[in-house]
Amino acid sequence: MSVKPHRSEKIEAVLFDLDGTLLDTAPDLAATLNALLLAQQHPSLPLSVIRPVISEGAAGLLKLGFNISEKDPEFPDLRQQFIEHYSQHSCEQTQLFSGVDKLIHHLETNHVAWGIVTNKSMALTMPLIEHFSLLKKAKCIVAGDTLNYSKPHPKPLLHACECVKSTPKNCVYIGDAKRDIDAANAAGMHSLIALYGYIPNKNELKSWNASAMLNTPLELIDWLK
Repeated sequence: MSVKPHRSEKIEAVLFDLDGTLLDTAPDLAATLNALLLAQQHPSLPLSVIRPVISEGAAGLLKLGFNISEKDPEFPDLRQQFIEHYSQHSCEQTQLFSGVDKLIHHLETNHVAWGIVTNKSMALTMPLIEHFSLLKKAKCIVAGDTLNYSKPHPKPLLHACECVKSTPKNCVYIGDAKRDIDAANAAGMHSLIALYGYIPNKNELKSWNASAMLNTPLELIDWLK
């Protein structure tokens, strides 16, 4: 599936989700979950089982590992342990997805502004930005706690549009979760699914109503033509 922007809708800006779109953070997040599991004498889980749940954040990972929800009394303490451990180990195995460096170079060479909109807290986002010098070039970084709203609400994306001086119809957002696509569609911008990210069930993707799907980051270059 691919829907090209109309000729009148020149893409002026590209906005990216962070985890599962620009960065493969799964190994460090999985290691954090397994560290908590082992500390409580639970068996560790393979990365292949954890990876599809990454986009659900700490809550989803703790549900997977400990079978608890945010309503359980032990959840807040476990979540805090998760965040503290992850914050100390977030840059150990995380890598840019293959092709992201070439994609960013292409955008900058062609004077296309780009930014990052993530539901990750700013406290967990900035160490990753600092670690990967390429990401420091982003024109804006909107985290999950930058505003009073986070995705799937469109406000973070609309705020990013203002930061990069673009209008929503001339902007595209790329993410690997349904809330990413819902937010982009609600904001009135093009929406692309990063198929290479953390998607648990690809059979449901058509119902997300995205503009197109990308098998690799570099496919964005062809979509923009």
